[in-house]
Amino acid sequence: MRIIAGKYRRRKLQVNPGQTTRPITDFVKEVLFEWLGDTVKERRVADIYAGTGSLGLEALSRGASSVVFIEQDRKAHELLKRNVETIGADEETLCWRTNALLSSFRPKNVPDFVPFDLIFFDPPYKMLDDLKPGSRLYESMERLARETVSSADCHLILRAPRDAEFECPPDWEEYDLLQKSSMDLHFMKKRQGQTT
Repeated sequence: MRIIAGKYRRRKLQVNPGQTTRPITDFVKEVLFEWLGDTVKERRVADIYAGTGSLGLEALSRGASSVVFIEQDRKAHELLKRNVETIGADEETLCWRTNALLSSFRPKNVPDFVPFDLIFFDPPYKMLDDLKPGSRLYESMERLARETVSSADCHLILRAPRDAEFECPPDWEEYDLLQKSSMDLHFMKKRQGQTT
């Protein structure tokens, strides 16, 4: 696992062994960031269910202004912090060990890191079966849409297994779908006129 492009290009990243996290392949990551293009630059990013930080660190390398990583697993969080320290990105990042299902998504002491402009949302695949009204995952996406958490033109990228069925809150409107390997990347933006 490595950073593909930008100021941290070719830096190797540590990954969590086993099935705790699902690192995105370099090929899919490259396709994703080519699709995003310059929209990453100067963006405040949230990498939720971050694992060891591959997506957020790639965004930072390509010009994002800051990244808040949210990861609950202890081992993944330790490796995430080590990756951030290794590339020297401590000042532009926050590694927040918290449960995304219960999080406020309002980290303390980093006022310049919010509201988020770009969100990578990559929950464990098995959790997506429960993405429907009333579930904690659904409610967490509703919290992400609050104006104090995400900007009016925020984009959210949800990673899911191929052809998974789920229901997102109406706050988020899907506008594109990228299908690679055995996964779908759902591109969403905040619905205009939504007042969450």
